[in-house]
Amino acid sequence: MDYRAAGVDVEAGRAFVDRIKSGVEATHRPEVVGGLGGFGGMIRLPQGLKRPLLVSGTDGVGTKLELAQDHHGHHNVGIDLVAMCVNDVITSGAEPLFFLDYMATGALSADAMATVVEGIADGCRQSGCALLGGETAEMPGFYPPGRYDLAGFCVAVVDEDAVIDGSRVRAGDRILGISSSGVHSNGFSLVRKILEANGVTAETRFGSEDQPLIQALLQPTHLYGALVKQLLSSETPVHAMAHITGGGIPENLPRCLPEGLIARVNAQSWPRSDLFSWLQSRGEIKERDLWHTFNLGIGYCLVLPETAIPAARAHCENEGFQAWDIGEVVGSTGEESSPVLGLPA
Repeated sequence: MDYRAAGVDVEAGRAFVDRIKSGVEATHRPEVVGGLGGFGGMIRLPQGLKRPLLVSGTDGVGTKLELAQDHHGHHNVGIDLVAMCVNDVITSGAEPLFFLDYMATGALSADAMATVVEGIADGCRQSGCALLGGETAEMPGFYPPGRYDLAGFCVAVVDEDAVIDGSRVRAGDRILGISSSGVHSNGFSLVRKILEANGVTAETRFGSEDQPLIQALLQPTHLYGALVKQLLSSETPVHAMAHITGGGIPENLPRCLPEGLIARVNAQSWPRSDLFSWLQSRGEIKERDLWHTFNLGIGYCLVLPETAIPAARAHCENEGFQAWDIGEVVGSTGEESSPVLGLPA
């Protein structure tokens, strides 16, 4: 017996690394030292920072992977992986510096895995961070043939004096909600149950525009890093930011607010897309559960002084994002029934 007979093809692994090398190197920032293939990636800190802080985040894509692997959405989940990490670390005002990925599979499918890495590299390029390295593990007998799992890790950097930590938030600040691209990468355990219960296939369509349902669900998560960097570079007075992921607005928006302050959101201030309406109808989802599972069209929030809202909104829309003034910051009495007022408790 040998390793190949046990299910691990080392030579195919080497060929895979050679295949993805050019795409990975295309993401490299000027600070990157060395190339792909060592035991560790090396990168310098950017110059000009007085007291640099490193900000780290790690995440995966969850059970969206199941749908993506059934419908060949490999490139998009690569972008999702980057977005789920990058969108977290930028909430502190940090600039993404480098990204690492981990892919585990039952048997290496070079085409599928290379497409995933191309998506990861695409997400890194859009976010301005280097894909500094990664790991691909073949685990026959642990994962079914043709299946894979993903995890990502991002490190960002910010000058300590420029950290956005919510300490400047005041009662009266407004909340700018920035559009999502759909479901993003949360709630797919529920989504898949709904698809199964309704006999959904690749041909199923939905909504007033008769869109392909699976294609809409596999839209990659919006990357907000470049937008946030431009807003901060233009000296937009951003007091806090929140990435709206699992738990939706009720569970994520309060995370960026200091003690003693809460949010009041106007749930009618932005339109609900046909996709979320379809999921609620076909899954018979209660309104509260809908809010606590999905982003419902808002993927990222900025907390700003009221006077800054018009310019920030215009900037978002110039960059291709819809944005809405969705609410305000108010003082807490400590007796509220919900962490975000105006939404189902």
